Amino acid sequence: MLPEREVSMTLETVLLAVGPGDAERIDELAEAVVEVAEPADATVVLAHVFTKGEYDDVLSRLEFDREQTEIDPDDVARRHSTVLDLQETLEEYGVDYETRGAVGEHGPTIVDLATSTDADRVVVGGRRRSPTGKAVFGSTAQEVMLSAPCPVTFVRNDDHGN
Repeated sequence: MLPEREVSMTLETVLLAVGPGDAERIDELAEAVVEVAEPADATVVLAHVFTKGEYDDVLSRLEFDREQTEIDPDDVARRHSTVLDLQETLEEYGVDYETRGAVGEHGPTIVDLATSTDADRVVVGGRRRSPTGKAVFGSTAQEVMLSAPCPVTFVRNDDHGN
């Protein structure tokens, strides 16, 4: 048995990455990020990652002026219901946060955000897999866990229907 070592890791930034499937697990994601960020007094970067198609759909649903030459993904993320609900929870717990939006393929974009924000931890969600899919978490979660520059916390959706 190896002797116990004290590992002191200061968390300054926690990236909570959400996407279109995360509305159903807001409570679990909020609980996980508060559990990590609150004791460390870390700032949470609440990031919503959209593929190009998802982004276009959200622009229409949230009634952004499509005539604008450029719409900031951060502004789009700030108006998304999943982000608004998570912001409310973070405020209830007194956790500092900032909101970011990004457009790109989910996995690589989350890894890029973790790098650019100098995240000390990433929190991502996923879903319960069928028996044949249990060997693989899913392409986004797997990409993030294998490529992130810091530890990753995976929050599984406990919905048994998936």
